[in-house]
Amino acid sequence: MQKKKFNQTKFKLKTSFNPSGDQPQAIKKLTRNLKVGVKDQILLGVTGSGKTATMSWVIENIQKPVLIISPNKTLCAQLFQELKDFFPKNSVHYFVSYYDYYQPEAYIPQTNTYIEKDAKINKQIDKLRHAAVQGLMTRNDIILIASVSCIYNIGSPNKYQKVSLKIKTGQKLKRRDLISRIVSLQYQRNNVDFKPGNFRVRGSVIEIFTVTGKRIIRIELDKEKIKEITLITIENENLFNILSQELAIEIRIFPAHFWVTPQEKLSIATGNIQLELQERLKVLKKEKKLIEFQRLKERVGYDLELLKETGMCYGIENYSRHLDFRKPGEAPHSLIDYFPKDFLVFIDESHQALPQIHAMSIQDKIRKQSLIKYGFRLPSALDNRPLTFKEFERKTNQVIYMSATPGKREKEKTLHQPKGKQYIIEQLIRPTGLLEPTIEIRPTKNQVKDLIIEIKKRVKNKQRVLALTLTKRLSEALSDHLVKEGISCQWIHSEIKTLKRPQILNDLRLGKYDVLVGINLLREGLDLPEVALVAILDADKEGFLRSETMFIQTMGRATRNINGHVILYADKTTNSMNKAIKETERRKKIQIKYNKEHHVTPKQIIKKIRDWDFAPKNKVLFSEFWMVHDKKLLEKEMKKAVKGLDFERAAEIRDLIKKLK
Repeated sequence: MQKKKFNQTKFKLKTSFNPSGDQPQAIKKLTRNLKVGVKDQILLGVTGSGKTATMSWVIENIQKPVLIISPNKTLCAQLFQELKDFFPKNSVHYFVSYYDYYQPEAYIPQTNTYIEKDAKINKQIDKLRHAAVQGLMTRNDIILIASVSCIYNIGSPNKYQKVSLKIKTGQKLKRRDLISRIVSLQYQRNNVDFKPGNFRVRGSVIEIFTVTGKRIIRIELDKEKIKEITLITIENENLFNILSQELAIEIRIFPAHFWVTPQEKLSIATGNIQLELQERLKVLKKEKKLIEFQRLKERVGYDLELLKETGMCYGIENYSRHLDFRKPGEAPHSLIDYFPKDFLVFIDESHQALPQIHAMSIQDKIRKQSLIKYGFRLPSALDNRPLTFKEFERKTNQVIYMSATPGKREKEKTLHQPKGKQYIIEQLIRPTGLLEPTIEIRPTKNQVKDLIIEIKKRVKNKQRVLALTLTKRLSEALSDHLVKEGISCQWIHSEIKTLKRPQILNDLRLGKYDVLVGINLLREGLDLPEVALVAILDADKEGFLRSETMFIQTMGRATRNINGHVILYADKTTNSMNKAIKETERRKKIQIKYNKEHHVTPKQIIKKIRDWDFAPKNKVLFSEFWMVHDKKLLEKEMKKAVKGLDFERAAEIRDLIKKLK
């Protein structure tokens, strides 16, 4: 094993393609503008023109850390996979909200209803978030793909770095003191069920299972000195499958949670919380709000006890202003603060992402004000929030907005440039020569029957179909109906778990499903070259889900197939439909002209179907009991898990028992 050293690494793009179509001029203009200091630019790229590839060439040219913000988790997953392929030697990470289900804390005074925060945290995504932040702390060649959750408060980067434990071989350190420091980082001791976020002690050897789930740090002590540090890389938390072992001269151990405060400052923070509580109680007492008075006193008092004893409490983020020692109203620390000062931002599908960023802090404030007024939270809870739009703008330097349909906000921002020039770079030519899909309008009467006929035509040719409805209920009902008609079909909407969505899209491409039914997830950015038909039901119901932008984006899903066709089921042609059809025809004429001038024959896109790195796999294969064949022992462990209310682990062992039978 060799000693590991950290080196500065450059971005190196790996691809067998050369820029073509509109890509060369787009890459040249974007790169030149960035180098002369242009702050805001738009890359107006049509579907299938290779915006991701253009972005990758720009990244290689500029050589800066990169944050790519995408409006939904499915697109983040797709971008993550593509950029990992483009930059195999660089640090590419995935950062999205770690909730599979999230119901925020709220109070509805009209009905006197308190809704407690209810959330199901996806542990796999939590590991990826930690890996992303730790990547920012240790690498300069980082590309981080994030959802808009990157503007939420996650704690101070300085504190995260400061509380981390740096150790090196030969360092004098008592065993007791080392264990104490590991515990202060919120790692839990567990010598039996060794999982990410745990550590175990075996004599003079201490092993730490990092929170990212991919590495075990083994520290061997000799009396009161660190004798050896070994970094053990494993696969998917499988302790038996060791990928590599390396000796390290030094290592930095990062906290198991983002909200970790140094012990010497925790007492000051809790004291400040106590002072705010006393001030707020005086106000409530003066206003004769006795119920609110008692409620707040009990809730905050309980949290303070937990903070003093363990350094953590449920809803600790609501005290983040005190824990971070921020002033009232001061911007919270988000993922953006973990980047170095000079970094580049791409906002993918900006027409969707920017409105989301703009609205988040406003919605959060309205909800928190009610909780504060009625004694559920202290006023400082308002400072646990997403960044405001202005704060986001101040914290970002150079930004490239990418969309086939850029919105009003980004267009206005590109006007505030030197000499009044507007920086909009168009990428309308597809290297493949593929044209926009053909479009036809059909009446809504018997639209489902007509759709079934069209689907069966495509199935015979081994092509895929996307069908869009207006509601979740309709998408599920249509999917069920198609299955009864003998069509392999699956629905997809926001209730599908984050890590399952990319796998469903892969299954569609693989032919496990012939049809995917959805509402608004089957739009921006989805790369599905096997899809030959996009059918939009009730297309004349004008609104957000049937807007000009929606039509252009959704119809674009058929542009990667040489037989791309769109059917709009409508009894009238709305203004949005008319505008979308006209813009589609304009772009088609540009491509036809290019194809004629350059003798390009449209070619069907054939794209490799990647395995989704984080798709749910057969858990039996990764169970800590995968080598155990004693049925009685497994049943004993299963009962133990049930008794400890660890039903997920119990189910995993149960499945293994079934397999043995």
